[in-house]
Amino acid sequence: MTHILIVEDEERIAAFVAKGLGVAGYTTTCVTRGREALSLIRAGGVHLVILDLGLVDMDGFDVLRRIRDDQNTVPVVVLTARTSVGDTVAGLERGADDYVAKPFRFEELLARVRLRLRARSTGPEVAVLTHGPLQLDLHARRMRVDGREVDLSAREFALAETFLRHPGLVLTREQLLSQVWGYDFDPGSNVVDVYVRYLRRKLGAEHVETVRGMGYRLVDVGVASPPALARS
Repeated sequence: MTHILIVEDEERIAAFVAKGLGVAGYTTTCVTRGREALSLIRAGGVHLVILDLGLVDMDGFDVLRRIRDDQNTVPVVVLTARTSVGDTVAGLERGADDYVAKPFRFEELLARVRLRLRARSTGPEVAVLTHGPLQLDLHARRMRVDGREVDLSAREFALAETFLRHPGLVLTREQLLSQVWGYDFDPGSNVVDVYVRYLRRKLGAEHVETVRGMGYRLVDVGVASPPALARS
């Protein structure tokens, strides 16, 4: 299991990122202090670091410098409100693999994380997600249903990708909102339900089921649905 260390002193942001990465299939550890992060990284078992620059005990640039001074090549994605060109350049020159500015959308952060992990992986890259008659080409950005190409907007594509990466799993509205729209989106919005309806119209309503009181899941249309489920 891929382990991602989140070094962030804002509890709300750390929890949001951890939840989204958990849905994406990663294990996470959250810390607020640079020294604690360095200890965990030196102990091994961390596959990627998401690093804020404004920490409780030390500057994130110092954490980054010490990681690289240890000759540790773990990928580091800087996630910070410091958006000046000077800070961005400084972060990359000190050994950051990527730099994401706050406020951010989770789908962008997840794409950066996957890119950095992919670059270090020796295994084959998954380019096409398939579930029954559904096929999503991540490189060509194309969706097919029974071989027929379906035109999706960028947000519909991100929603379809989230479902196809977790077939059969119930995804709550909160999880889908954080995964596709980002932590700064209004949690009271019904945008998830609206876009699920859009997706059903294009893929077929039978592919996405509503789990009452919980959320949605992508199903195998060849398997009968449990009686507790209903489409809406």
